[in-house]
Amino acid sequence: MQGSLAQRAYASLRQAILDLTLRPGEIIRKGEVCAALGVSRSPVSEALARLAAEALVDVVPQAGTFVARLSMDEVREGAFLREALELHAVEEVARAATAEQVEALRRGLALQEALVAAGEAGSFYEEDARMHEAILGMTGHRRLPALSRSAWVHVDRARRLVLPSPGRVAETLAEHRAIVEAIAAHDPGAAREAVRRHLRQLATRLEALAEERPELFG
Repeated sequence: MQGSLAQRAYASLRQAILDLTLRPGEIIRKGEVCAALGVSRSPVSEALARLAAEALVDVVPQAGTFVARLSMDEVREGAFLREALELHAVEEVARAATAEQVEALRRGLALQEALVAAGEAGSFYEEDARMHEAILGMTGHRRLPALSRSAWVHVDRARRLVLPSPGRVAETLAEHRAIVEAIAAHDPGAAREAVRRHLRQLATRLEALAEERPELFG
């Protein structure tokens, strides 16, 4: 029972950190978390220890536990690893994608377009992640999606600060469309370039964000 409570506390806190409900630098008050989740302090302490091991929280003796500020070193490393994985994956998928796989990607793209039109930014973020994971999964290498998620965790937090920028969601959608159409055309070179452009556009914006909002970065 204790383990399941700790897992629930971990999942809840982790999601709140990743979706910026808990902002970089914000203090995490154990008592408030316990009350909100209906658990004792022990599962929350265990959850925070796991989050500290992932560099998502900082435990400061005599001061408290804080949501970790963003680290450009972590962001750059995550972006590097994600690009290395996705460039090779999308080339492989573009060579061998079946009609069913292409249709699945196009359905996902249509859903993204509908979410953008409806102003559903949160759901768009989720579909964005699903598209990338779907492409990785189409390689048949089962560990790739999990490896990519692990590499991307710090980038994803920072990305959520960038996507609300005027025009960025529309640009992201256009970049996704280019990726899907290159896969549909079975053009590995175009698919690779579309993914590279997509990921590096984000990296450029995150570098600018670090300059504009230094208080969010450690």
